[in-house]
Amino acid sequence: MIRGVGVYRNGQRDGVASDLLVQECAVAVPVLALAAQIERCVESVARDFVWIGMLNPSQSELDRLAEAVGMSELQVEDALNVRGRAKVEIAEDGVFAVCKVLVYRDATSDVETGQIAIFIKPGCVVSVRLGEVADLGQIRERLDSTSSEFIGYGPLAVMHAILDLVVDGYVHVAEEIGVDIAQIEEQVFSPDLTEDAQVVYQLKRENLEMRRAIDPLMPLAHRLSQNHIDALPRVLVPYYQDLADHLLRVADLIGSYDSLLSDILESSRSRLAVQQNHDMRKISAFVAMAAVPTAIAGIYGMNFDNIPELHWEHGYFVVLGFMATVVLGLYVAFKRSGWL
Repeated sequence: MIRGVGVYRNGQRDGVASDLLVQECAVAVPVLALAAQIERCVESVARDFVWIGMLNPSQSELDRLAEAVGMSELQVEDALNVRGRAKVEIAEDGVFAVCKVLVYRDATSDVETGQIAIFIKPGCVVSVRLGEVADLGQIRERLDSTSSEFIGYGPLAVMHAILDLVVDGYVHVAEEIGVDIAQIEEQVFSPDLTEDAQVVYQLKRENLEMRRAIDPLMPLAHRLSQNHIDALPRVLVPYYQDLADHLLRVADLIGSYDSLLSDILESSRSRLAVQQNHDMRKISAFVAMAAVPTAIAGIYGMNFDNIPELHWEHGYFVVLGFMATVVLGLYVAFKRSGWL
């Protein structure tokens, strides 16, 4: 469904034109009205544009919008494919980007994933959001309330605002995962032995989810950091370079997290193996101490008449004393060797 519509002229929201489009969009996607409004924005001298935001649209809704704004069939397919890779396509007549949106849930320490597709062409911005994460309404409200200087840069300014929200989410998730890693690291190396493999694997999956979202954007981030995007207006270059710096920073964190989690997992396994070895030594020591009286008692339990000290008055106490002496000697030996 269409979540938001706005017409922006000379760096400000045109309330009359926007409200009219909102009314027309309440029933269905107004193909002719949108196309006419976009054409008027293109013909203007300023960077006027129409911004249409959609939330979890159906195939038919997005097809009608694509007819109005000129999205290709492949772009529609990518915008609706939540399992697709993140991507950025830059052409002479516009930009198409698909970004994964990450949100960290404090209650469960899980990373929730959504998707935003952004279609840019002269006079038009289309944002298609899948999932319930990253509400773009706050971006629209912020742009409407700010001065006309930034929004006056045109559709690419809106794209920057959306990407800024997405990248800020990456930074926040990376920081929260860093906190979780610090906690599990402290737990692994605590005096108490704990089973942490499941938690570490969960953190590795969350880190992998971040890698899947960010890695496809790395080539563009490197190009932005080196100012190799000729189609980008010079006035917006610093803004996009700032986004690239944040992306590169998160990518570095992801790489370090992956290495650190592997080391933590290996350390956890090593500690568990050492503890199991220590437990086995304890068990072996107790078995050895129990074997001596068991063997002696088994020998004296045989049905033979000529067993030494069998008929002696103090034989019972001598045998018990011998058993106790041997067991005590074994205990001292095992204690000194660290088995107990």
